[in-house]
Amino acid sequence: MAWKVLITAKSMDEVGDAAIDLLVKAGCEVVFPKNSRPLNEAHLLEELAGVDAVLAGTDRFSASVLASREAESLKIISRWGVGYDEIDVATATEKGVVIAYTPGMLNDSVADYAFALLLSVARGVHEGHLGMAAGNWAPRWGAQVYGQTIGIIGCGRIGRALARRGAGFDHRVIGYDIAPHPDVAEVGIKLVPLDQLLEESDFVSLHVALTEDNLGLIGERELRLMKPSAFLINTARGELVDETALDKALRSDWISGAAIDAYSREPLPEGHVFYSTPNLLLSPHQASRDRGTGDQVSLASAQAIVDLMQKRRPQSVVDTDMFSSQNLRS
Repeated sequence: MAWKVLITAKSMDEVGDAAIDLLVKAGCEVVFPKNSRPLNEAHLLEELAGVDAVLAGTDRFSASVLASREAESLKIISRWGVGYDEIDVATATEKGVVIAYTPGMLNDSVADYAFALLLSVARGVHEGHLGMAAGNWAPRWGAQVYGQTIGIIGCGRIGRALARRGAGFDHRVIGYDIAPHPDVAEVGIKLVPLDQLLEESDFVSLHVALTEDNLGLIGERELRLMKPSAFLINTARGELVDETALDKALRSDWISGAAIDAYSREPLPEGHVFYSTPNLLLSPHQASRDRGTGDQVSLASAQAIVDLMQKRRPQSVVDTDMFSSQNLRS
């Protein structure tokens, strides 16, 4: 029987044509939500009745949503991208819902963007553009990038990809990771304690997954440890940074600047303090948005749904033990 597939990932609107075609040719009924995305819990409940699969963005799949009557037909959540912190994995496992994702596919895209933010905020590219757009010719002095120390918090796939880019700028690369990958030394990362990384780095870039243990990982204490000349880059998750503390740090010159691509609330609310924070480059959570990679991720997300529908195991799932579970809905 063909499946009903709900597409909530906004990226599919722009880089999803081939993926949608794949689903349709496999016999799926493809539907889109009536509510704006990403969907909160209430809006998900309005959309899930009779749905077999969701090609999901950062929608909130809480325990109550996954255990609801509306989600009784749901067999797979195929996440467009890498992070799945908005999905209650334990409840999904209990209910027999497979969680698929696309690890590794966004590594270079996000690392490219993180390095672009680093260069832009250090050299004041964004400020130069804004000045010129306002009709002002006001060259400014920026910070040195070549030969500096970059501290990478989270030395997984993206963190190691960033380290490789730093090698081209003759960076000294230091890293912090609670469970470091065995290849960190091969890409030139020297592991150090977090406090040492903050004290010694000219650039600190965040590349860790969001967990209960690292909420507010970078707060007032950590920002005070950084050099007054240092810059903070975040292309990971907004909740890793205490936004009030970062605003205070930039207004008080504890650090020189920051470039932020992820926020605790998205879209960034009207009136948020960051709109007036000095020396802050704001980006609308677009680190993973290069079209070539987007096409590949869309296809991989759709393929996971087709594979499960056709009784094949998707390539990348969060919990592989699901396939031996008696609760598996598919």
